Amino acid sequence: MNDEEIKLFAMSHQMLESELDKVEDQFKLDLCRGNEQETTKDEQYYPQFGEAIRAEAASMAKHYEIFYCLEKSIRDLIRGKLSAEKGTDWWNQGVPVTVKNNVEGNIKRELDSGVTQRSTEKIDYTTFGELGEIVRSNWQIFSDTFNSQKAFDKIMTSLNILRGPIAHCCPLAEDEVARLRLTLKDWFRLME
Repeated sequence: MNDEEIKLFAMSHQMLESELDKVEDQFKLDLCRGNEQETTKDEQYYPQFGEAIRAEAASMAKHYEIFYCLEKSIRDLIRGKLSAEKGTDWWNQGVPVTVKNNVEGNIKRELDSGVTQRSTEKIDYTTFGELGEIVRSNWQIFSDTFNSQKAFDKIMTSLNILRGPIAHCCPLAEDEVARLRLTLKDWFRLME
């Protein structure tokens, strides 16, 4: 290969990469080309943190992302099942008083702090543990979704324990990463 052929190869490769970037953006795909774009990180503050902390954050990000999806899906499931069964007043009819009181306190603290309200949905102010309480107190409605209440309790307890380090910015030990994966597998098996 001469210099001209190498330049043409490099240019065609760059054009192909650019076109693949457009396809990924347009169709919201990840073609696993290894082109993780760092442009989404806050370039003003992120570089000021040490390399070790940034590497740890990157390795924990995938665990946070999966837990975020799980918790949001559980909230959606609860909202959907209770509203289908109890109607538009599902919150007042289906949520234990202790959970409702805690949620009211959380909403008030947020309003009093002057920050932007996180949600207009009260269920978004519940803790992960409270989501389990809501399901348990309405087990007759959720018994067709989960195949065992005992298994539900065990898995929710495990997930709540695993959630701690993820939510509080501590790295997961290798065993706990394996345990998280197994517990997620158990979660989906529980819904078969």
